[in-house]
Amino acid sequence: MSFLSRVLDATINPELKAAKVEDQFGAAVSLPGGLIDPLPQAAFRRLLCQERKRSERSRKSFLLLLVRHKGAKLHGDRADQVALERVVRPLGLLIRETDTLGWFESNHTLGIIFSELGDAEVGAAVKSIESKTLDALHRALNANQVRNLEISIYSYPQSWKDGGLTISFDPVLYPDLFDLDENKRTSLLLKRLIDIVGSALALILLAPVFGILAALVKLTSKGPVFFRQQRLGQFQVPFAFLKFRSMNVTTDPKIHREYVKSFIAGRAEPNSASGQQRRVYKLTNDPRVTWIGRFMRRTSLDEIPQFWNVLVGQMSLVGPRPPIGYEIEEYEIWHRRRLVEAKPGITGLWQVHGRSRTTFDDMVRLDLRYSRMCSPISDLKILLQTPRAVFSGDGAY
Repeated sequence: MSFLSRVLDATINPELKAAKVEDQFGAAVSLPGGLIDPLPQAAFRRLLCQERKRSERSRKSFLLLLVRHKGAKLHGDRADQVALERVVRPLGLLIRETDTLGWFESNHTLGIIFSELGDAEVGAAVKSIESKTLDALHRALNANQVRNLEISIYSYPQSWKDGGLTISFDPVLYPDLFDLDENKRTSLLLKRLIDIVGSALALILLAPVFGILAALVKLTSKGPVFFRQQRLGQFQVPFAFLKFRSMNVTTDPKIHREYVKSFIAGRAEPNSASGQQRRVYKLTNDPRVTWIGRFMRRTSLDEIPQFWNVLVGQMSLVGPRPPIGYEIEEYEIWHRRRLVEAKPGITGLWQVHGRSRTTFDDMVRLDLRYSRMCSPISDLKILLQTPRAVFSGDGAY
């Protein structure tokens, strides 16, 4: 039966007035007689995640209103559920056609997604929605019942460029990342098991190479064997990133910082490596790099110490590359998802399919594609493809 037919049937047949009707997009529908049917939890959260991603691209804010009974537990008693059900009608009359009413938590927390705010200032929109919500509740409930309700309003996208490197990722706005089903939990557990076994074996088997490289680094230039740098992991948690030092100690990061700024903004011109026709988006013939450092970079041997980062849980064998703090200062909002949806890794889709031949936006798209398809099987496939990419040296400088 089509959506229009179901609505007409509900209009003609009084017995169908309370029927649950959803349109072809899954949005809640207001039926004749003022009956409102909130979206179920799974559908509402899917729309919330979709709205969040749309906001990242469009840079247009949206608001999320949550209403719950104070002190109610996730599986609260019937009285709390009935109280919230009485709130559905006044909240349903509050929303516009572009808004969505649903259960953020089934029979526990009602939510409304207010999209398309237009040119309204977020602070003013929050105050207006809060005032209208309270007015609607007071018209439907007595004062004591309203006092027993807890109202929360969240805005997205969150301000993050002015807040430093550490950002609080509220689980309310990221239910797809924090509320994992059993399949995802099992997949992440297997991924971590592969990380532990793989990194431990790599550190043991590569110990002779580790020792030789450490000696060469120490003998060919002054300074420590390891290069330690603060990088940002999942949810922008900082950690000490390890590599074999490939540059002279007294190097100024300004060259790299300026290039990264242009690269992320899409202004960087690809370089042509000497003796090769392919163009790469990376600094080539960097004067700061030592001769042994150049060899290690081309063969990716400078990355061996990162197996320790994997073993202790700061990184994974497969995932996006962890950025430097000054890199994310240049990120667009949607770029930030590469730091949210997956733990950083030693290798990934970018390393085996793009490496330095891709633009920054394309690199981020590969990282996001990985986060969508991530599984122990996909990780094993990428790990098996990595040696070919390493030995070919394609895109490594």
